[in-house]
Amino acid sequence: MSVKNHTLSPDPESSKKLKFTDHYRQMWPFVKPYWVRALLAVLICIPVGALDSVIAFSLKPYMDHVLVDKDMASPIYIPLLIVAFTTVQGLLNYAAIYLNTWVGTRINHDLKRALFRKMMSFEPAFFDQNASGTIIQRFATDADIACLGLLDNLKLFVSRFFSSVSLIAVLIYNSWQLSIIAIVVLLCALLPLTQVRRRIKDLIKSTIARSSGILTHYNECHAGSKTIASYNLQEKMYLQCNEILCKLFKLTMKMVKKTGWMTPLMHVVVSVGVGAVIGFGSYLIVNGTITSGNFVSFITALIMLYTPIKGIGKNFNNVQISFLAIERITDVLNLTPDIADKENARELSAVNKEIRFEHVDFEYVENTPVLKDICLKVKAGSTIALVGNSGGGKTTIVNLLPRFYDVKDGNITIDGIDVRDYSLKSLRDNIAIVFQDNFLFSGTIRDNILLGRPDATDEEIYNALKMAYLDDFVREQEKGLDTDIGERGSALSGGQRQRLAIARALIKNAPIVILDEATSALDNRSEAVVQKAIDNLMRDRTVFVIAHRLSTIQNADLIVVLNNGEIVETGSHDELMQIENGAYRGLYNAQFKN
Repeated sequence: MSVKNHTLSPDPESSKKLKFTDHYRQMWPFVKPYWVRALLAVLICIPVGALDSVIAFSLKPYMDHVLVDKDMASPIYIPLLIVAFTTVQGLLNYAAIYLNTWVGTRINHDLKRALFRKMMSFEPAFFDQNASGTIIQRFATDADIACLGLLDNLKLFVSRFFSSVSLIAVLIYNSWQLSIIAIVVLLCALLPLTQVRRRIKDLIKSTIARSSGILTHYNECHAGSKTIASYNLQEKMYLQCNEILCKLFKLTMKMVKKTGWMTPLMHVVVSVGVGAVIGFGSYLIVNGTITSGNFVSFITALIMLYTPIKGIGKNFNNVQISFLAIERITDVLNLTPDIADKENARELSAVNKEIRFEHVDFEYVENTPVLKDICLKVKAGSTIALVGNSGGGKTTIVNLLPRFYDVKDGNITIDGIDVRDYSLKSLRDNIAIVFQDNFLFSGTIRDNILLGRPDATDEEIYNALKMAYLDDFVREQEKGLDTDIGERGSALSGGQRQRLAIARALIKNAPIVILDEATSALDNRSEAVVQKAIDNLMRDRTVFVIAHRLSTIQNADLIVVLNNGEIVETGSHDELMQIENGAYRGLYNAQFKN
């Protein structure tokens, strides 16, 4: 197979195939465990909004009795009523904020767990095709935008909706004539919101793409800090960062151009409504249709109704961004990894006979072959060395064995069974890999070794360290196994990092070992020590060795020479050296001619 394209974009193909409601149906399993609290949080917002009308409603009797009739006895309860209702509103508002935060954070974390598990299910090709910033954006940041932003704005909209309903009731109670003007103006003010989603969707996608680009740039600058310093690339990195930020600025200003007009437009429309109400209301007061109390109560309710409407554009934008984030999340959750277990997959427990590569073809990009008709037979317990020029396909061969990628044609078998018929877990449990640049995780020496076998005892750990020639170094440390090695093992030397990786592979005790140029980045002194550790790791195991330094593989049972994805020679060191003008002999003589 060629590697399937799983490049994440701001607008994946799957989003075009799913209906709007499908996205939210897929989100229900994340909401379901907390739906009671979520519903309660929404219900609490109803009285929070509805109580806004109390002040406006109470002004009618206050104005009519105190300011017009000069009667102080009757409305004495009004100030106390306002304070009591406002206190209740404040307490309910706190409860709504607490519940919304609780529910939102819970759903957010559950989503992140599901997205992280989904991310961990993908094969290496997925990470080859997607930049680190894109991964962070799609598997972490989108969950924050979708959950916390949506629930905060949902609370806002629910409370404002019922505030609007209660205030409109006050308007109608005071004057149905003026209410018609107010409601018509309100509808005119809200009409532009119907066009927002269509106008900003493409801009949001572009902004997300640029935002993930800046995250990738930060990650690259962190990982490549030494290269940046050694080549004096600080200014170049700054200019690249500046270019991305300038593009983000342009996108931000485009967003303002497309949506920023809503707030000033609503201000204008609202002012027209207030002006019309004041003009017509004055007429109604003069002819006795409404009282002064009715008018003041109406104007107060109208201003309370219109004020949040003037700033609703920004909140509506945030809700649309949250909706689009939900769509992107469901798109990711709908992705399926190319490499997965078959139904009723077998369990691999040991390698008893042999490993075979039978007419294996492979390509990363369609119609660009990397391996062509690879046929190998590796006896259990033997050592096979893969040599040849760079780009010949050596690393690709060993990457096919643990199914980092799957073959296009042919098959790879262990004891006569195709590796695709084994479960991925059991297959990889039986393979230990030492890379040229091994990844160590932040934490302690103990943490990193236990990755090989979590239930290992301290005695077993020290035994692995001894075989890796790292035990003396560990014993010299004040905290011993609990010594912190820094991010990616930054507190260790190159040789120590390699030996720690070898100790991790040793404690795994897997029957198959892959050594991918494990010593090529070391100096001669470090290489000598690491080679001793590798010799211990290779003992009584089936070993695949990739090496440029041919001195390290002369004792291999089988040496395979690859060139442009094809096997050109096989045999032992002595056999290959006997071939006149042979490829291996040419490589060997080129290294040792001095």
